[in-house]
Amino acid sequence: MRKKIGCLHAHYTNIEYIEKAFSKFDIEWLHFVDPGLMHRVASDVKFKYSDAQKMVKEQVEWIAECKVDAILITCTNYIAFLNEEQLSLPMPIIKIDEPYFEQICQLMQPQVILFTNPATVEGTVKRLNAHAKKYEGVDFEVIIIDNTFEFIMQGLGEKYNQEIVKFLHHFNSGERPLSVAQLSMVEAAQRYEFQTGNTVLNPLHALVDSMIVQLELSSLSGL
Repeated sequence: MRKKIGCLHAHYTNIEYIEKAFSKFDIEWLHFVDPGLMHRVASDVKFKYSDAQKMVKEQVEWIAECKVDAILITCTNYIAFLNEEQLSLPMPIIKIDEPYFEQICQLMQPQVILFTNPATVEGTVKRLNAHAKKYEGVDFEVIIIDNTFEFIMQGLGEKYNQEIVKFLHHFNSGERPLSVAQLSMVEAAQRYEFQTGNTVLNPLHALVDSMIVQLELSSLSGL
């Protein structure tokens, strides 16, 4: 039976990532895109944490009213602001960062995590550290690729990817595993992998691996 999954994104470019990654599965995707939250968080000092939580709650409840079987949140900041204790929904909420965190923690060695959006770092790191407690913590260094995220927000996706690829070619992580924390960074990471053969972990691959198992076992009914 075909399932419908509602996706909450912070930027429209994330839609194609999800559609392509799960193209072989019989899923109807219902996409909701709102970059406004990230804009307010980054630019409005009067916009409080509780205001962000309220906005995310309203968005998730709106998606739930569209009769979806599950909700996927692809923005790590949206996930960080989500307070599930305030929600009572009949369907599961899938968070893109959780399989990624699990992958990072299972490496059990020092590593480097790259970001382009400084506003995403705090919430993501806090959630990663919480997830890593069952592994007695994880050793990682966060590096922000400066002056890059504005390109994606201006619709300059190719320029954005080029800047990330350029950074990766010049960056030396030593022996430490390298990953990109944002879905918007996946295409650039994949280009770099193709050009060099060097692995760069990303949240999309981790999500696909996790969801494929569940899809094959339960056709989403167990999500």
